[in-house]
Amino acid sequence: MKSDTKLPEPCGIQEDILKKYPSKVARKRSKSIVLNDPKTEQEIQANIRTVPGIITQRGCCYAGCKGVVLGPTRDIINLTHGPIGCGFYSWATRRNQTRPGPDGDNFMPYCFSTDMQDDNIVFGGEKKLREAIQEAYDIFHPKMIGIFATCPVGLIGDDIHAVAREMKEKLGINIFGFSCEGYKGVSQSAGHHIANNQIFKHVVGLDDTVKEGKFKINLLGEYNIGGDAFLIEDLFKRCGLTLISTYSGNSSVDHFANSHTADLNLIMCHRSINYVAKMMEKKFGIPWLKINFIGAEATAKSLRKIAQYFGDKELIKQVEKVIGEEMPAVLEARKDVEPRTRGKLAMIFVGGSRAHHYQYLFSEIGMKTVAAGYEFAHRDDYEGRKVLPQIKVDADSRNIEEVVVEKDPKRYRLRKTEQELDALKKKGMEISKYEGMMSEMEPNSVVIDDISQYETEKLIDKYKPAVFCAGIKEKYTVQKRGIPMKQLHSYDYGGPFAAFKGAINFYREMDRTVNTKVWRMIKAPWENEPEITATFVVE
Repeated sequence: MKSDTKLPEPCGIQEDILKKYPSKVARKRSKSIVLNDPKTEQEIQANIRTVPGIITQRGCCYAGCKGVVLGPTRDIINLTHGPIGCGFYSWATRRNQTRPGPDGDNFMPYCFSTDMQDDNIVFGGEKKLREAIQEAYDIFHPKMIGIFATCPVGLIGDDIHAVAREMKEKLGINIFGFSCEGYKGVSQSAGHHIANNQIFKHVVGLDDTVKEGKFKINLLGEYNIGGDAFLIEDLFKRCGLTLISTYSGNSSVDHFANSHTADLNLIMCHRSINYVAKMMEKKFGIPWLKINFIGAEATAKSLRKIAQYFGDKELIKQVEKVIGEEMPAVLEARKDVEPRTRGKLAMIFVGGSRAHHYQYLFSEIGMKTVAAGYEFAHRDDYEGRKVLPQIKVDADSRNIEEVVVEKDPKRYRLRKTEQELDALKKKGMEISKYEGMMSEMEPNSVVIDDISQYETEKLIDKYKPAVFCAGIKEKYTVQKRGIPMKQLHSYDYGGPFAAFKGAINFYREMDRTVNTKVWRMIKAPWENEPEITATFVVE
C-alpha cells in the first residue's frame, strides 16, 4: 500500500483536534490518535469505552453477536429475546447474501423476536421465550435455534440458558443462548467474542464426517456482503481448494459442525473471528493464515500463500493459471480508471479489517489513504499480534467468558510438523500471525481509533478527501459537507467488491464516485446564510 507519492503534511492535526476537548477528554483521546510511523513501535489506545457525550460509530455487543457473526447463517433461527426494536435493527441490514442448501432452509429473510413488553420487564420474560421457541419450531422445524439476550434481559435476570436447555430436551434440536446484552463489553467486539465462544462450544465438532476433496480449508471472517463470498468460493473451486465452512457468509450450521476436519483456517476479518481460529488450533491442531481477498493484488497474494502452505506443485500451477486468467481484465479496468483517480485522497473508518483491506483497492487505482481507523479494534489489529502479551485484561474483557480449551485426545491432528513450519518461515510465511494495519500504512498517515463525529469533521476540513468510507450513521453528515461517502458495511447496494471481479467493480464505482460533479454543488444552509438571528420570548 506504500507508494512514492508524498502524502499531505499533517501539520499538527492531532493538536488541532484535541484543543476543543476538555483537558480530561483530550488526554484520553490523544492516546487514540496517532501519526503513523511504520519504522517505530507505536502504541495506540484501543478497545476502551467511548467518552460519554461523544458521537461514536460503534454498535453494541448484541449487534456484534447476532447482527455480524450469526446473522449471515441461513439455517439457524436467530431469536432475539428483547423488545422488537433490537431484533428489527439487526435484521437484514448488512445485505448478507446466501444460497439455500439441499434442504432449502433460509431463515435470513425473517425477523424472529419475543417482542418483550412492559409486563415482561416487570414479571419476567422466560415464559414468553419458551412460547416463542415452540412457535418457531412448529412453523419452521429448524435444526438449530440461537437465543440472543438484549439489555433488558440482562437487567431483569431472565435465564436464557436454562430455557434453552429445557426446550432442547423437549424438542430434540440444538438450542443454545448467547449472553450478549448490548451494554456488555466496550463495543460490538465483545459480541464477536461471545458468538465465537458459543459456536465453538455448541456446534463445532458435532459432525466428524471426512468429506472428499484435497486441500480442505475454512474461510473465517467473510460475511458475504453484496455477494463477496460467491466470488471467493468460485476462485477456490477453480483452484482446486475444498471449502469446508465459511464463518459465516453463505453458510450453514452443518458446515460449522464439520469445520474441525479442515487442514487450514483462513482469516479475513481478524477481529471478529480470531477467537474461534485460536480455539480450533488448540483443540484440533488446525493452523491459521491471515489472508485478504479485497484487492486484485491482495487476492493473488493470498491464493499464492495458500498454495505455498500446502506445497503441492499441481495446486501452485493451477493457482497461477487462475490468476493469469483473471488479471488481464483487472489491468484493463485499472488502466481505464487510473488516469481519473490517481492522486485523489481517501479516508476509511470502518470495523473489522476493512479499514486495512480497502487501502489495497485504493492504491491499485493510484488513490492515497490519508487516514484510517477501526470502530471496535484491539491494539493487535493496529500493531500486530506481537503486542498481545502486553495487553492487560480489563474489567470489560472479564465480563466475557474465557473458554478453556484442551487438545482433543482423539481428534487432534498436527497438520504441519515443526520442521515444516520452520521451512515455511524461512520462505517468508509465518503461521498464526498478523502484522496489523499500521505496519503497511504510509508514514504520517493519521490513525484514529473509535473516531468521533467532531474528529471526522476536522479531518475532512484539513484534507478535503475525494471520498470518505464509513458506515450508515456517518453517511449523511459527511455528504452534507460535499464529500462523497462510501458505505463499506453494506456497500450501499453495490458490490461485490472481493476478489478479481470485485476489484473491477470497485475501480469503476470509485471512478464514478470521486469524479461526479454533484458534490461540488452541495452547500449547507449555514454556508449560504451563515448568520441566524432569533429573539427569545420570556413570559
